[in-house]
Amino acid sequence: MASAEDANGKVNLLEDNRIDSGVESFQYFTKDDPYNKPVRDSTSESSEARDKCSSNTEERLDSAYGSSSLTVENFSEIIEGCNISESEDDSAKNTAFEHKENLLTNITEDGDTLLHLAIIHEDEHFAHQLIQMFPKDVLDIQNNLYQTPLHLASYLNLSSVVRDLVESGASLELQDQEGNTPLHMACEQGWVECATEMIRNVSSSKLAPVLESQNWRGLTSLHLATVNRQHRLMKLLMKKGADLNIQEGTSGKTPLHMAVELHDIVSMTLLLNKGADVDVPMFNGCTPLHLAVGRQDAAIANLLCQSGADKMLRNIEDETALDLAGGNDDILALFPFDDIQIQGRSVVRVPF
Repeated sequence: MASAEDANGKVNLLEDNRIDSGVESFQYFTKDDPYNKPVRDSTSESSEARDKCSSNTEERLDSAYGSSSLTVENFSEIIEGCNISESEDDSAKNTAFEHKENLLTNITEDGDTLLHLAIIHEDEHFAHQLIQMFPKDVLDIQNNLYQTPLHLASYLNLSSVVRDLVESGASLELQDQEGNTPLHMACEQGWVECATEMIRNVSSSKLAPVLESQNWRGLTSLHLATVNRQHRLMKLLMKKGADLNIQEGTSGKTPLHMAVELHDIVSMTLLLNKGADVDVPMFNGCTPLHLAVGRQDAAIANLLCQSGADKMLRNIEDETALDLAGGNDDILALFPFDDIQIQGRSVVRVPF
Protein backbone atom coordinates (compact mmCIF):
# COMPACT_ATOMS: atom_id res chain seq x y z
CA MET A 1 0.00 0.00 0.00
CA ALA A 2 1.46 3.33 -1.08
CA SER A 3 1.84 6.33 1.21
CA ALA A 4 -0.17 9.52 1.00
CA GLU A 5 2.94 11.63 0.40
CA ASP A 6 3.80 10.11 -2.97
CA ALA A 7 3.86 12.43 -5.98
CA ASN A 8 1.52 15.21 -5.01
CA GLY A 9 -1.17 12.68 -4.17
CA LYS A 10 -2.03 11.85 -7.75
CA VAL A 11 -3.90 8.67 -8.35
CA ASN A 12 -3.62 5.74 -10.73
CA LEU A 13 -7.19 4.57 -11.14
CA LEU A 14 -6.37 2.11 -13.92
CA GLU A 15 -5.14 -0.59 -11.58
CA ASP A 16 -5.62 -3.93 -13.29
CA ASN A 17 -8.76 -2.59 -14.95
CA ARG A 18 -10.69 -3.86 -11.96
CA ILE A 19 -13.97 -2.46 -10.82
CA ASP A 20 -13.75 -4.02 -7.39
CA SER A 21 -10.62 -2.35 -6.06
CA GLY A 22 -10.69 -3.00 -2.34
CA VAL A 23 -9.46 -1.13 0.68
CA GLU A 24 -5.82 -1.74 -0.14
CA SER A 25 -6.14 -1.29 -3.89
CA PHE A 26 -5.64 2.44 -4.24
CA GLN A 27 -2.25 3.37 -5.71
CA TYR A 28 -0.34 6.56 -6.11
CA PHE A 29 2.18 7.27 -8.81
CA THR A 30 5.18 9.46 -9.37
CA LYS A 31 6.38 11.24 -12.45
CA ASP A 32 8.78 8.37 -13.08
CA ASP A 33 6.07 5.74 -12.83
CA PRO A 34 5.85 3.96 -16.22
CA TYR A 35 2.07 3.83 -15.79
CA ASN A 36 1.86 7.58 -15.37
CA LYS A 37 1.41 8.23 -19.07
CA PRO A 38 1.18 11.84 -20.28
CA VAL A 39 -2.05 12.85 -21.89
CA ARG A 40 -0.24 13.27 -25.19
CA ASP A 41 2.44 11.20 -26.81
CA SER A 42 5.16 13.73 -26.08
CA THR A 43 7.10 14.09 -22.85
CA SER A 44 5.31 16.16 -20.25
CA GLU A 45 7.24 19.23 -19.15
CA SER A 46 6.80 22.02 -16.64
CA SER A 47 5.34 25.28 -17.83
CA GLU A 48 8.68 27.03 -17.30
CA ALA A 49 10.69 24.48 -19.21
CA ARG A 50 8.20 23.96 -22.01
CA ASP A 51 9.58 25.33 -25.28
CA LYS A 52 6.59 25.55 -27.53
CA CYS A 53 8.67 26.69 -30.48
CA SER A 54 11.83 24.61 -30.16
CA SER A 55 13.87 24.56 -33.35
CA ASN A 56 15.06 21.06 -32.42
CA THR A 57 11.64 19.51 -32.93
CA GLU A 58 10.83 17.55 -36.05
CA GLU A 59 9.35 19.39 -39.00
CA ARG A 60 5.87 17.98 -38.38
CA LEU A 61 2.63 19.90 -38.30
CA ASP A 62 1.13 18.13 -35.30
CA SER A 63 0.09 19.55 -31.96
CA ALA A 64 1.38 17.49 -29.06
CA TYR A 65 0.54 18.75 -25.58
CA GLY A 66 3.63 20.19 -23.98
CA SER A 67 5.71 20.59 -27.11
CA SER A 68 5.78 22.32 -30.46
CA SER A 69 6.22 20.76 -33.85
CA LEU A 70 6.95 23.89 -35.85
CA THR A 71 9.99 26.11 -35.70
CA VAL A 72 9.50 29.78 -34.92
CA GLU A 73 10.67 30.72 -38.39
CA ASN A 74 8.21 28.41 -40.13
CA PHE A 75 5.28 29.64 -38.11
CA SER A 76 6.26 33.27 -38.67
CA GLU A 77 6.31 32.64 -42.40
CA ILE A 78 2.80 31.20 -42.25
CA ILE A 79 1.51 34.23 -40.36
CA GLU A 80 3.23 36.63 -42.77
CA GLY A 81 1.69 34.75 -45.69
CA CYS A 82 -1.80 35.10 -44.27
CA ASN A 83 -3.14 38.43 -45.49
CA ILE A 84 -6.30 39.14 -43.56
CA SER A 85 -6.75 42.75 -44.72
CA GLU A 86 -9.17 43.79 -47.42
CA SER A 87 -8.03 45.13 -50.78
CA GLU A 88 -9.83 47.97 -52.54
CA ASP A 89 -9.27 46.45 -55.99
CA ASP A 90 -11.97 43.85 -56.80
CA SER A 91 -9.67 41.42 -58.60
CA ALA A 92 -7.01 41.77 -55.96
CA LYS A 93 -9.71 41.35 -53.31
CA ASN A 94 -10.89 38.10 -54.89
CA THR A 95 -7.33 36.81 -55.11
CA ALA A 96 -6.66 37.78 -51.49
CA PHE A 97 -9.90 36.13 -50.39
CA GLU A 98 -9.02 32.86 -52.14
CA HIS A 99 -5.55 32.97 -50.61
CA LYS A 100 -6.96 33.72 -47.16
CA GLU A 101 -9.61 31.01 -47.43
CA ASN A 102 -6.97 28.49 -48.42
CA LEU A 103 -4.78 29.37 -45.46
CA LEU A 104 -7.59 29.44 -42.92
CA THR A 105 -9.13 26.15 -43.98
CA ASN A 106 -5.88 24.31 -44.63
CA ILE A 107 -5.42 21.24 -42.46
CA THR A 108 -2.03 19.63 -41.93
CA GLU A 109 -1.35 15.94 -42.30
CA ASP A 110 -1.77 15.71 -38.52
CA GLY A 111 -5.19 17.29 -38.64
CA ASP A 112 -4.26 20.74 -37.32
CA THR A 113 -5.80 23.93 -38.58
CA LEU A 114 -3.91 27.19 -38.51
CA LEU A 115 -5.84 28.01 -35.33
CA HIS A 116 -4.48 24.87 -33.65
CA LEU A 117 -0.96 25.96 -34.60
CA ALA A 118 -1.42 29.55 -33.46
CA ILE A 119 -2.54 28.29 -30.04
CA ILE A 120 0.34 25.81 -29.78
CA HIS A 121 2.77 28.66 -30.33
CA GLU A 122 0.80 30.84 -27.90
CA ASP A 123 0.31 33.59 -30.46
CA GLU A 124 -2.82 34.90 -28.77
CA HIS A 125 -3.25 37.94 -31.01
CA PHE A 126 -3.28 35.86 -34.18
CA ALA A 127 -5.48 33.23 -32.51
CA HIS A 128 -8.06 35.91 -31.66
CA GLN A 129 -8.08 37.09 -35.27
CA LEU A 130 -8.61 33.57 -36.55
CA ILE A 131 -11.40 32.87 -34.06
CA GLN A 132 -13.30 35.89 -35.35
CA MET A 133 -12.87 34.72 -38.94
CA PHE A 134 -13.62 31.02 -38.47
CA PRO A 135 -17.23 29.78 -38.51
CA LYS A 136 -18.28 27.69 -35.52
CA ASP A 137 -17.87 24.37 -37.32
CA VAL A 138 -14.24 25.12 -38.03
CA LEU A 139 -13.63 26.10 -34.39
CA ASP A 140 -14.59 22.55 -33.41
CA ILE A 141 -12.33 20.72 -35.86
CA GLN A 142 -10.49 17.94 -34.05
CA ASN A 143 -6.99 16.98 -35.12
CA ASN A 144 -5.71 13.43 -35.39
CA LEU A 145 -5.49 13.26 -31.60
CA TYR A 146 -9.09 14.50 -31.36
CA GLN A 147 -8.03 17.83 -29.87
CA THR A 148 -9.97 20.96 -30.64
CA PRO A 149 -8.41 24.42 -30.36
CA LEU A 150 -10.25 24.71 -27.02
CA HIS A 151 -8.45 21.62 -25.69
CA LEU A 152 -5.09 23.18 -26.51
CA ALA A 153 -5.96 26.62 -25.14
CA SER A 154 -7.16 25.00 -21.91
CA TYR A 155 -4.01 22.94 -21.56
CA LEU A 156 -1.75 25.94 -22.17
CA ASN A 157 -3.69 28.21 -19.78
CA LEU A 158 -4.57 30.76 -22.46
CA SER A 159 -7.65 32.04 -20.65
CA SER A 160 -8.36 34.91 -23.05
CA VAL A 161 -8.33 32.49 -25.99
CA VAL A 162 -10.58 30.12 -24.04
CA ARG A 163 -13.01 32.97 -23.41
CA ASP A 164 -13.02 33.97 -27.07
CA LEU A 165 -13.57 30.39 -28.23
CA VAL A 166 -16.45 29.79 -25.82
CA GLU A 167 -18.11 33.11 -26.70
CA SER A 168 -17.83 32.13 -30.37
CA GLY A 169 -19.64 28.87 -29.73
CA ALA A 170 -16.85 26.30 -29.40
CA SER A 171 -18.07 23.01 -27.94
CA LEU A 172 -17.30 22.09 -24.34
CA GLU A 173 -18.34 18.46 -24.80
CA LEU A 174 -15.89 17.16 -27.41
CA GLN A 175 -13.38 14.64 -26.06
CA ASP A 176 -9.78 14.08 -27.08
CA GLN A 177 -8.07 10.70 -27.54
CA GLU A 178 -7.93 10.25 -23.76
CA GLY A 179 -11.61 11.09 -23.39
CA ASN A 180 -10.86 14.46 -21.81
CA THR A 181 -13.03 17.48 -22.46
CA PRO A 182 -11.42 20.94 -22.30
CA LEU A 183 -12.76 21.22 -18.74
CA HIS A 184 -10.96 18.00 -17.82
CA MET A 185 -7.75 19.57 -19.10
CA ALA A 186 -8.20 22.72 -17.03
CA CYS A 187 -8.98 20.73 -13.87
CA GLU A 188 -6.05 18.39 -14.35
CA GLN A 189 -3.64 21.28 -14.88
CA GLY A 190 -5.16 23.44 -12.14
CA TRP A 191 -6.09 26.38 -14.39
CA VAL A 192 -8.89 28.08 -12.47
CA GLU A 193 -9.24 31.02 -14.87
CA CYS A 194 -9.64 28.76 -17.90
CA ALA A 195 -12.26 26.64 -16.14
CA THR A 196 -14.08 29.80 -15.04
CA GLU A 197 -14.14 31.18 -18.59
CA MET A 198 -15.55 27.90 -19.86
CA ILE A 199 -18.47 27.54 -17.50
CA ARG A 200 -19.30 30.96 -16.09
CA ASN A 201 -22.06 31.84 -18.58
CA VAL A 202 -23.25 28.35 -19.47
CA SER A 203 -26.75 27.36 -18.43
CA SER A 204 -27.20 24.48 -16.00
CA SER A 205 -28.90 22.32 -18.62
CA LYS A 206 -26.02 22.70 -21.07
CA LEU A 207 -23.35 22.38 -18.39
CA ALA A 208 -24.71 19.21 -16.78
CA PRO A 209 -23.44 16.79 -19.47
CA VAL A 210 -20.02 18.48 -19.37
CA LEU A 211 -19.75 18.06 -15.60
CA GLU A 212 -20.89 14.43 -15.85
CA SER A 213 -18.60 13.53 -18.74
CA GLN A 214 -16.06 10.81 -17.90
CA ASN A 215 -12.74 10.36 -19.65
CA TRP A 216 -11.52 6.91 -20.65
CA ARG A 217 -10.23 6.39 -17.09
CA GLY A 218 -13.74 6.98 -15.79
CA LEU A 219 -12.96 10.35 -14.24
CA THR A 220 -15.10 13.47 -14.29
CA SER A 221 -13.72 16.98 -13.92
CA LEU A 222 -14.57 16.95 -10.19
CA HIS A 223 -12.66 13.68 -9.75
CA LEU A 224 -9.62 15.23 -11.41
CA ALA A 225 -9.83 18.39 -9.34
CA THR A 226 -10.04 16.24 -6.18
CA VAL A 227 -7.21 13.93 -7.18
CA ASN A 228 -4.98 16.91 -7.90
CA ARG A 229 -5.99 18.74 -4.69
CA GLN A 230 -7.32 21.69 -6.67
CA HIS A 231 -9.57 23.09 -3.96
CA ARG A 232 -10.48 26.31 -5.79
CA LEU A 233 -11.58 24.29 -8.79
CA MET A 234 -13.56 21.97 -6.55
CA LYS A 235 -15.42 24.97 -5.12
CA LEU A 236 -16.07 26.30 -8.63
CA LEU A 237 -17.47 22.99 -9.88
CA MET A 238 -19.60 22.55 -6.77
CA LYS A 239 -21.02 26.04 -7.21
CA LYS A 240 -21.97 25.17 -10.80
CA GLY A 241 -23.84 22.07 -9.68
CA ALA A 242 -21.37 19.20 -10.05
CA ASP A 243 -22.69 15.92 -8.62
CA LEU A 244 -20.78 15.42 -5.34
CA ASN A 245 -21.57 11.71 -5.25
CA ILE A 246 -20.75 10.83 -8.85
CA GLN A 247 -18.83 7.55 -9.14
CA GLU A 248 -15.82 7.11 -11.38
CA GLY A 249 -16.22 4.33 -13.89
CA THR A 250 -13.62 1.77 -12.85
CA SER A 251 -14.23 1.06 -9.17
CA GLY A 252 -17.07 3.37 -8.21
CA LYS A 253 -15.13 5.83 -6.09
CA THR A 254 -16.76 9.15 -5.39
CA PRO A 255 -14.70 12.32 -4.86
CA LEU A 256 -15.05 11.67 -1.11
CA HIS A 257 -13.48 8.21 -1.46
CA MET A 258 -10.58 9.81 -3.33
CA ALA A 259 -10.12 12.53 -0.73
CA VAL A 260 -10.05 9.86 1.99
CA GLU A 261 -7.41 7.86 0.13
CA LEU A 262 -5.33 11.00 -0.30
CA HIS A 263 -5.69 11.83 3.42
CA ASP A 264 -6.89 15.24 2.20
CA ILE A 265 -8.95 16.69 5.05
CA VAL A 266 -9.47 19.99 3.20
CA SER A 267 -11.15 18.26 0.25
CA MET A 268 -13.15 16.05 2.60
CA THR A 269 -14.39 19.07 4.52
CA LEU A 270 -15.39 20.87 1.32
CA LEU A 271 -17.34 17.85 0.11
CA LEU A 272 -19.01 17.04 3.41
CA ASN A 273 -19.99 20.67 4.08
CA LYS A 274 -21.64 20.81 0.66
CA GLY A 275 -23.67 17.69 1.40
CA ALA A 276 -21.68 14.78 -0.02
CA ASP A 277 -23.11 11.41 1.04
CA VAL A 278 -20.72 9.97 3.63
CA ASP A 279 -21.96 6.40 3.09
CA VAL A 280 -21.89 5.97 -0.71
CA PRO A 281 -20.37 2.53 -1.42
CA MET A 282 -17.90 1.67 -4.15
CA PHE A 283 -18.73 -1.17 -6.52
CA ASN A 284 -17.25 -3.54 -3.94
CA GLY A 285 -19.37 -2.10 -1.16
CA CYS A 286 -16.60 -0.16 0.60
CA THR A 287 -17.67 3.18 2.05
CA PRO A 288 -15.22 6.01 2.75
CA LEU A 289 -15.12 4.76 6.36
CA HIS A 290 -13.99 1.31 5.18
CA LEU A 291 -11.13 2.98 3.30
CA ALA A 292 -10.09 5.18 6.21
CA VAL A 293 -10.10 2.32 8.73
CA GLY A 294 -8.34 -0.01 6.29
CA ARG A 295 -5.57 2.56 6.01
CA GLN A 296 -5.38 2.90 9.79
CA ASP A 297 -6.14 6.61 9.51
CA ALA A 298 -7.82 7.44 12.81
CA ALA A 299 -8.11 11.18 12.12
CA ILE A 300 -9.93 10.66 8.82
CA ALA A 301 -12.10 7.91 10.31
CA ASN A 302 -13.03 10.19 13.20
CA LEU A 303 -14.04 12.99 10.82
CA LEU A 304 -16.26 10.57 8.90
CA CYS A 305 -17.83 9.30 12.12
CA GLN A 306 -18.46 12.86 13.27
CA SER A 307 -20.18 13.44 9.90
CA GLY A 308 -22.56 10.57 10.56
CA ALA A 309 -20.91 7.64 8.79
CA ASP A 310 -22.71 4.34 9.36
CA LYS A 311 -20.24 2.08 11.18
CA MET A 312 -22.19 -1.10 10.56
CA LEU A 313 -22.36 -1.12 6.75
CA ARG A 314 -20.81 -4.18 5.14
CA ASN A 315 -18.89 -4.53 1.88
CA ILE A 316 -19.15 -7.48 -0.50
CA GLU A 317 -16.66 -9.33 1.72
CA ASP A 318 -19.25 -8.99 4.51
CA GLU A 319 -16.86 -6.76 6.46
CA THR A 320 -17.79 -3.75 8.52
CA ALA A 321 -15.28 -0.94 9.03
CA LEU A 322 -14.62 -2.37 12.52
CA ASP A 323 -13.49 -5.64 10.97
CA LEU A 324 -10.68 -3.74 9.26
CA ALA A 325 -9.42 -1.95 12.35
CA GLY A 326 -6.66 -4.49 12.91
CA GLY A 327 -6.31 -3.83 16.62
CA ASN A 328 -5.66 -0.11 16.22
CA ASP A 329 -6.70 1.32 19.59
CA ASP A 330 -7.32 4.83 18.21
CA ILE A 331 -9.72 3.45 15.64
CA LEU A 332 -11.32 0.93 17.99
CA ALA A 333 -12.16 3.83 20.29
CA LEU A 334 -14.46 5.10 17.56
CA PHE A 335 -16.53 1.93 17.82
CA PRO A 336 -17.89 1.75 21.39
CA PHE A 337 -19.63 -1.44 22.38
CA ASP A 338 -22.94 0.35 22.75
CA ASP A 339 -22.94 0.87 18.99
CA ILE A 340 -23.36 -2.89 18.51
CA GLN A 341 -26.97 -3.97 18.21
CA ILE A 342 -28.64 -7.36 18.35
CA GLN A 343 -32.18 -7.54 17.03
CA GLY A 344 -32.33 -3.74 17.09
CA ARG A 345 -31.27 -3.41 20.75
CA SER A 346 -27.94 -1.94 21.83
CA VAL A 347 -25.45 -4.19 23.58
CA VAL A 348 -23.77 -2.25 26.37
CA ARG A 349 -20.50 -3.46 27.84
CA VAL A 350 -20.84 -4.37 31.52
CA PRO A 351 -17.71 -3.44 33.52
CA PHE A 352 -16.05 -6.21 35.53
